[in-house]
Amino acid sequence: MISLPAVLSLPLWWDKMFEKVLVANRGEIAVRVIRALREMGIASVAVYSTADKDSLHVMLADEAVCIGPAPSQDSYLNMEAIISAAVAVKAQAIHPGYGFLSENEKFAELCETCGIKFIGPSASVIAKMGNKSEARNTMQKAGVPIIPGTKEPVYSPRDGKRIAKKIGYPVMIKAALGGGGKGMRVADSEEKFEEMFLAAQLETRKAFGDDTMYIEKYVKDPKHIEVQILADAYGNVVHLGERDCSVQRRHQKVIEESPCAQVSDALRSKLGRTAVKAAKAVGYQNAGTIEFLLDQSGKFYFMEMNTRVQVEHPVTELVSGVDIIKEQIRIAAGEKLSFTQKDIKIKGHAIECRINAESPERGFMPCPGTMENIHFPGGNGVRLDTHAYQGYKLPPYYDSMIAKLIVYGKDRDEAVRKMRSALGETIIEGIETNIDFDYEIISSPAFEKGRVDTGFIEKHFPKYLKK
Repeated sequence: MISLPAVLSLPLWWDKMFEKVLVANRGEIAVRVIRALREMGIASVAVYSTADKDSLHVMLADEAVCIGPAPSQDSYLNMEAIISAAVAVKAQAIHPGYGFLSENEKFAELCETCGIKFIGPSASVIAKMGNKSEARNTMQKAGVPIIPGTKEPVYSPRDGKRIAKKIGYPVMIKAALGGGGKGMRVADSEEKFEEMFLAAQLETRKAFGDDTMYIEKYVKDPKHIEVQILADAYGNVVHLGERDCSVQRRHQKVIEESPCAQVSDALRSKLGRTAVKAAKAVGYQNAGTIEFLLDQSGKFYFMEMNTRVQVEHPVTELVSGVDIIKEQIRIAAGEKLSFTQKDIKIKGHAIECRINAESPERGFMPCPGTMENIHFPGGNGVRLDTHAYQGYKLPPYYDSMIAKLIVYGKDRDEAVRKMRSALGETIIEGIETNIDFDYEIISSPAFEKGRVDTGFIEKHFPKYLKK
């Protein structure tokens, strides 16, 4: 393995388009990035663990490098192994995808130090926006509305209880670092606060190696709205409209759509302007997402910023006509955005369903195994992002998502009908999946009418949450 000091004198490459990019990820997002690179005429390099030697991203890339054994900490989270692979193949840039090291400021800084362009924001911005307490304070200073909550980190239930009493119950207890719904609990009374705080803190320590918490007012039954932004190195920032990500299970998104059925043109414009203001406040560059909670009165509050491409980015691509992955690469190579806010026109409606290898009937237990007799849908306005193929053996070490099914229609009604048809046509045998669960959601009267919020699944499908 190449030692890191040996690469410190490498030249910086991002004053022109890259010739070779390493994709530091796996699964469908690695396939998505490799395809974008291929279309741009850029050579791609896949990295893989021993468990992923037969994965589709390995087959599609121009080159592939094994970076370690199956456990993530020994492969996809092994910074030195990934940097060494990039140096060995002379890659000029690294695309981190989402998850793993995509929001790790140490990895972004290491790339910068080693003369390799990290396709994303700077390490300092990742650090600032990755810490939820600091992000909230930054947004408040910039005039972005935030949910009432702590300005400083909280480490003990005693201090947390004192703060919660001032804010007023119910409160949300959250990990200051991390994401993905981990380290979050709702305390609806002072009697339950300590139990919820310690449970959230323990989960945070296990997931992120950190026990820093923060507390905010709990907004009951809000919509989870996020705004996609793109920002170049020349001060240009645009937004690509909003996504409704309210259909969640245990804070994990299940179905996403764009635009939001309940957001008016005036509110959409205000959300977009606020997201742009938030990005400019931190000198943001590349693709990012500003997440808001929208309450039942129409008020919205900053929740957090994801400093990476999102799982659900395809719905925005379909309604905006912008290839977000390609724009990420162009921005990282030093190019200006080729469009302004006036050029962005949101047309039609797109919906995405996450297809996971899991059993809803058994408490959403992951179900790895060999995928057999696969049939994926097609047709006008149907897109499928996946790394799965017939005979592929899904390893048990990683996230259970195996595909994203995305549809596009001229309006929401057509998109809902198209998704129902596409899900009904999808066949994956050999393992259990959540396809039928997705179909139930899409077919429910409440979803058809757009009446969704973050408590949607708990209200309409409680049978799946009692297992």
